[in-house]
Amino acid sequence: MDRVEVAVVGAGAAGLAAARRLRAAELDVLCLEARDRIGGRAHTVGGAGGPMDLGCGWLHSGDRNPWTGLADRLGLEVDRSNPPWARPPVGDVLSPAEWESFNAAQTALDERLDAAAKAGREGPASDHLEPGNAWNPALDAVSTWYNGAELEQISVLDYAAYHDDEVNWRAPDGYGGLIAAYGEGVPVRLSTPVSLIDRAGSELRLETSGGELLAGAVVVAVPSPILAEERLRITPALPEMIDAAAGLPLGLANKVFLHLDPAAGLPAEAGLFGRRDTRNTGSYHLRPFERPLIEVFLGGRWAATLEEEGPGAAAAFAIEELAAVFGSRLRRQLHPAAETAWLADPWSRGSYSHALPGRAGARVVLRELVENRIAFAGEHCSAESFSTAHGAYRSGVDAAERLLVAMGRLQLAEHA
Repeated sequence: MDRVEVAVVGAGAAGLAAARRLRAAELDVLCLEARDRIGGRAHTVGGAGGPMDLGCGWLHSGDRNPWTGLADRLGLEVDRSNPPWARPPVGDVLSPAEWESFNAAQTALDERLDAAAKAGREGPASDHLEPGNAWNPALDAVSTWYNGAELEQISVLDYAAYHDDEVNWRAPDGYGGLIAAYGEGVPVRLSTPVSLIDRAGSELRLETSGGELLAGAVVVAVPSPILAEERLRITPALPEMIDAAAGLPLGLANKVFLHLDPAAGLPAEAGLFGRRDTRNTGSYHLRPFERPLIEVFLGGRWAATLEEEGPGAAAAFAIEELAAVFGSRLRRQLHPAAETAWLADPWSRGSYSHALPGRAGARVVLRELVENRIAFAGEHCSAESFSTAHGAYRSGVDAAERLLVAMGRLQLAEHA
């Protein structure tokens, strides 16, 4: 039977960060990854229009995001220009005055949520929408894009805990490509899902599709639904961890990439909403990096509905929304290039985590070491950078260092 000092389950951003930190401490480490690639929910694919990030694409809080420094070390470019949502949208869905009005409504909502959180008032974020405000559907739509869920499913305390300095940068060669480059050299067994971690003995026994593995310690770096649904089972069971994971479901944010004929004449690096009067709409990024592409964001229940309709449904919806804005002739100039279905992905079951109302404390629970030999990692474990690849990275380093402290390989003061 194979044996390692530390097994890392999952080779996404968190798992790779944990593995590299443990290897830096000269431990024998092995990553076990269910997919046939590393990166998890960070995945860059090529195409005629250039690299496309099917998962995370923006280096949020770029000036303090560890992936920015890692990109520099790896010799990969970081684009530091402002994102399209920092500028007024194109098209006629929102006039400049309406754009200002919408931003004022978003700012007012954020201020009400912050005030409620400071007062310790928990509940769904939707409780703080201004009754009758015409912008409420658009505010809910925005929530589906950055939370993956409607405001009624979002914890006030968790929403307010997220830290964002509003610096948003990009990796022109792809965020997924950056994370894959960072993972080169990490020992990984691909296409090797782990179904069970048995903690009954003096060593942890992992049942995998490739046989059994013994480990002195384990970092569990899989998405929260994999734990909540016990697709990865731990025995004896850890009901408090299962319950915490259930309180942090993955919201859904799917993407569509459309190839755009150059003759269409649409502006580069521009953004727009599909509609302003419904949450069942998309956000559109026109010609990123001046490429002949349109990147479409669809979130929440509407993204789930389109995903359930089958391949091509989300692209067809996006084309119709764009044609309604720019004219029917555009239909002939748009061609589906890529489409995601993160909810159906058996190794993610969604896009990124949000805390349900009343469950903001679940993130803290998942940071606890079990028996000084099982640590959990992933963006869902981050207190203030959840739903991001940098939150995942930091959680992986943190999980590794907490294990190192428990193993006597790192001083507590160094970890702090």
